[in-house]
Amino acid sequence: MTVYKPVDCGNSTFLDIRGKKYHIKVWGENDAPVLFYLHGWADTGSTFQFVVDALQSKWRIIAIDWRGFGRSEKINSNYWFPDYLADLDEILRFYSSDQPATLIGHSMGANIASLYAGIKPEAINQLINIEGFGLNDSDPKNAPNNYRRWLEQQQLIPVFKAYASYDELVPRILKRSPNMKLEQAEFVAREWAYKDANGQINLRADPFHKLPNAVQYRRQEAEACWQQIQARTLFIWGENTNFKEQMQLLKEVNSRGHPFFSAKTECVSDAGHMIHFEAPKLLALAIENFLLNN
Repeated sequence: MTVYKPVDCGNSTFLDIRGKKYHIKVWGENDAPVLFYLHGWADTGSTFQFVVDALQSKWRIIAIDWRGFGRSEKINSNYWFPDYLADLDEILRFYSSDQPATLIGHSMGANIASLYAGIKPEAINQLINIEGFGLNDSDPKNAPNNYRRWLEQQQLIPVFKAYASYDELVPRILKRSPNMKLEQAEFVAREWAYKDANGQINLRADPFHKLPNAVQYRRQEAEACWQQIQARTLFIWGENTNFKEQMQLLKEVNSRGHPFFSAKTECVSDAGHMIHFEAPKLLALAIENFLLNN
């Protein structure tokens, strides 16, 4: 077994964000341009490590562990999407109160970044959306059943599967990201999980994230936010993404009716949804080409 060894190990810090202890991973020097990285569902900020190590220019990268993920505090109750926006708002005010920020988001993190960039367009000057396509619009007629399902599941205590060893978790990671190197999957396993006193491997994610949302997704509201974005925007998706239908809706950015009109686009070859795992060097290249060539 070989575990990936970072080129730049970075540093961890913890902040009190709206009453919750947030874990923040930071790479780079204080005087370098700042980039904020927002991870996806059940991931951690620290697994952006492979991209960080592939970047050629000097950056100060601030990667958040969202509440209930990674080393940030769990709430052991329902999670509400607007809380991520409010948490991000406070983190940006802490680290970047005097100038607009650059956001890089993946999947759920890209959805949060894109919403925020439209809600507070003056606060964001550059936005990189990696596979953050939103969801299909919900049917309002399904609301009664959706609320009922939410009520019924409040009686359950959700759990995530535990593993006997890190080596048992690694195949799960490689299944989602088949082009990923084994040593990198071993690294991710140790960021996603920890060994308890009994030697059992437990995920760092709060299982209450598995509870359904009481409020259905309203795509028109998301698109209304997206249309207010003023930041330079780059869309990145993987050639082998398993969300081809959803990403197709966002690829044609030259249409006047498109919510991200005039955004730049980039397709990363030989990568699926987890581009930062399967093609970190190509992702780093796409990010820097965008940021350094206005």
